[in-house]
Amino acid sequence: MLETIFAELGPWNWMVLGFALLAMEILVPGVFLLWIGVAALIIGAISLVIWDAGFWIWQVQVIAFLALALVSAYAGNRLMGGTNAESDQPLLNLRGEQLIGRTATLTEPIREGRGRIQLGDTLWRVSGPDLPPGARVRVTSATDSELTVEAI
Repeated sequence: MLETIFAELGPWNWMVLGFALLAMEILVPGVFLLWIGVAALIIGAISLVIWDAGFWIWQVQVIAFLALALVSAYAGNRLMGGTNAESDQPLLNLRGEQLIGRTATLTEPIREGRGRIQLGDTLWRVSGPDLPPGARVRVTSATDSELTVEAI
């Protein structure tokens, strides 16, 4: 049944697939189905021109579509800038780095290089020189969930 549908539609199969993928891109945006849909439309256009060629069997069409889909997805990613776009807020999800330069009072003393401070509503582990509780410190760096401080 499917074979007869494909045989009757001919090169329009690729056009239908391309437009269906473009419609799915509208419903589920992600800028990925767009490029695969474009590849299907290009294969459909090529099929309209060379449909009667003996080498243009369905296996060759599928391989050409897969190759073109990969190339167009890669080219589309490069064209749209990928994920390397610079942000206007580079420290947005880097909480520790946002705290560099801030001052705080030790809530727990720094003993053997470890202590705690409270910044905002968060209690942070700190490392630095041994200091008594209540000492004022400045955050100099951040690694993972620990801040490095120095006495003020």
